[in-house]
Amino acid sequence: MIEIFRQKKLIASFIKDNNRFIIDYKNFDIENSIALSLPNTQKIYLFDYKFPPFLESFLPEGYLYEIFKNLLAKEHGRVDDYLIFSLLSSSIQSRIEFKSNLQNNIEFPSFNIDEILLNDTNDTFNTLLQTFLNKNAISGVQPKTVALLKEKLDTKEYIIKTWGEEYQDLALNEYFCLRAVQKAGVKTANAKLSKNNKFLIVEKFTLKPDGAFYGFEEILSLMDKNRDRKYDGSYEQIAKIIYSYVTNKAESMVAYYKTVVMNYLLKNGDAHLKNFGLLFDDDFKNIFYSPVYDVVNTVVYIYKDKPALMLNGKKIWHSKDALVKFGQKSCLLSQSEANKYYEECYGALVWAIEELESYLVKNPNFKIGKMMRDSWKLSLKEEEMKELDNETIRPWKNY
Repeated sequence: MIEIFRQKKLIASFIKDNNRFIIDYKNFDIENSIALSLPNTQKIYLFDYKFPPFLESFLPEGYLYEIFKNLLAKEHGRVDDYLIFSLLSSSIQSRIEFKSNLQNNIEFPSFNIDEILLNDTNDTFNTLLQTFLNKNAISGVQPKTVALLKEKLDTKEYIIKTWGEEYQDLALNEYFCLRAVQKAGVKTANAKLSKNNKFLIVEKFTLKPDGAFYGFEEILSLMDKNRDRKYDGSYEQIAKIIYSYVTNKAESMVAYYKTVVMNYLLKNGDAHLKNFGLLFDDDFKNIFYSPVYDVVNTVVYIYKDKPALMLNGKKIWHSKDALVKFGQKSCLLSQSEANKYYEECYGALVWAIEELESYLVKNPNFKIGKMMRDSWKLSLKEEEMKELDNETIRPWKNY
């Protein structure tokens, strides 16, 4: 059994019974709700043959999942999501806390962030991964690890992302994309690039200045879907979910609209249901669109890549007209507002191309950067800003 706490008070238990997962509330106060999708309005939540989506958002994927699968299969002779969650849950730092009989609280050391930024080697990453292995309750398929890093007098949790040969220069790719989104006026996760561009060090945005935590929930969880369905949905559906929950509706809808536009302009084909989320205060009185994260130009790795989700019933690179109509219909903007915000995003991309070209002058071997630049320039060409399908000639293919 896994016990769930809020502010040191036991509020629920989580157990697996054969193929059924059960969340059993113990403390009936709406502020003791585990998440937006699990309000404390009923005593028991039952999930048949399905891991609870909110709790699944803490489970590792891809690279990290393979590590835990090998580790646990050797020790326990089996591996499943409940076993992995039991191992990791006690080390999760969030608005709610967990206690599992599989793991006692571990005292983790901290590292100096400046030293990690300067020494971004494979050995450094492997040391961090082994040190913080039991804190890696994070999703995403690329190589990454949670780490406690000290900057001046503050010690915080960060996510350190790196890359393998199949996704060359992924850290630089995401860094330039996040800067473009910031330029468009959308808040993003704070990220630092290491000296040799091997690490992208991303500060977790759930920690408040006073040491308390915001709650956070992915749109995937709010739609009651598991990770195998993260590509099953539309940007219109996300807009409805955001609008139905947030308390600052106008601000959140503008931020979401700009995020979608930037994902199209930047050619991010992996903006799926796990890559959008909401933050909320501990008492649920303030719910808002989270900072943007995980934005990458994907067509430089998969040159025929498409958007991750539907928009207007299609997974294609939509035109300005379609995106402006999306802003009006789904984000409740006027036509002039949708046009204005689109133009701000367009200007941000122009700025990002100039920044990237300046970087390429000093770093001409940044092959992925040249491909990013060419794909972004295609986004700027009015004659090309029609419905782009997989038959469109893509100049970055030739690198």
